[in-house]
Amino acid sequence: MSLKAARLRGRKPLNDLTKNILLWVVIVIVLLLVFSRYMPTNGQPQDIPYSAFIEDVKNNRVESVILQGETIYGVHKDKSTFKARNPETDYTALLGTLLKAGVVIDSREPKQPNFIGQLLLQMAPALLLILVFLYMLRQMQGASGGRGAMSFGKSRARLLGEDQVNVTFADVAGVEEAKQEVAEIVDFLKDP
Repeated sequence: MSLKAARLRGRKPLNDLTKNILLWVVIVIVLLLVFSRYMPTNGQPQDIPYSAFIEDVKNNRVESVILQGETIYGVHKDKSTFKARNPETDYTALLGTLLKAGVVIDSREPKQPNFIGQLLLQMAPALLLILVFLYMLRQMQGASGGRGAMSFGKSRARLLGEDQVNVTFADVAGVEEAKQEVAEIVDFLKDP
């Protein structure tokens, strides 16, 4: 008995409905994760051009800003949030404009990309393809009588004990065709 067969004896196999539901749940979760990355949410600040940001500062519509690398996060006086990219590498002119307008200024370190999240996002399509391939292999395994997709050359021959033999030589002793077939089998076994 193989090790795999011994392990499978202790477990109850999943029925087809459970496998299909599980597959669809995994597919839906992966799709939700992929689409949620690109869908805007209500809590996200609105992207505005840098020129609109400067105009808002000059018109005294900006309450506070957070400078984080090239990105400027801010809050308007009406409490709406915004985000703008600073095309300049030097903040001196911008800081002077913000201080003149009485804007509260804060600064933070630039966000470092989440390595694990990026890695998982890049690997997600490949993992999804592998899961679909494995699912299809399991389906093919079930369709071929449980022998597996790549077991087409394996023999189904079984050894029978003496108590399991149903046909005796006396049953076919007088039949000429049986003698001829046995002779062909013997010839084949001598020279395959």
